[in-house]
Amino acid sequence: MSGREQGAAGTSRPRRADARRNEQALLDAAAAVFVASGVEAPVRDIAAEAGVGTATIYRHFPTRADLIIAVYRHQVEALAEAGPSLLAGSASPHAALGRWIDLFVDFLVTKHGLAAVLQSDDPCFDPLHTYFLDRLEPVCARLLDAAAACGEIRSGLDAYELMRGVGGLCAGAGSNPRYDARRLVGLLVAGLRRPH
Repeated sequence: MSGREQGAAGTSRPRRADARRNEQALLDAAAAVFVASGVEAPVRDIAAEAGVGTATIYRHFPTRADLIIAVYRHQVEALAEAGPSLLAGSASPHAALGRWIDLFVDFLVTKHGLAAVLQSDDPCFDPLHTYFLDRLEPVCARLLDAAAACGEIRSGLDAYELMRGVGGLCAGAGSNPRYDARRLVGLLVAGLRRPH
């Protein structure tokens, strides 16, 4: 490799890292706007939240569907990566499980804004549910297994059932101010504890 090629390779790496950081910032901004205003929010609102021009968003995500899919995947990945980190850094596996379930509730509330789009007839959204389960069910299972191995919760709990239960509690909230999904999910997680 010539010196010029090495220099070009050296300068392209930081740009790629910058591009990744910029894309992550765009996805975080889009998620925040989707939660506040729904997935049909104007792209200019997302650009303002991210501190970029609309052309930057379209360069990364040519269509709204591309952006929605990327936001969904970004949030799933963040939730998947949080599981092992919480397990390593929490006072107990049950505490890690509880914190992860809190993050899962946050995800479900955010996804609520995406629900209508994700259930549309557009085939580009079809693989997302499978992706969601493939990434998150093993993380939840690992947290459950760790808490059961420590004797904190009953053994034999099914990650899929727990995730569905939490999802059902979150779906029931709607816009009813008297319905506190997070409190009910907290009761569910507390109920997993092994009786002493």
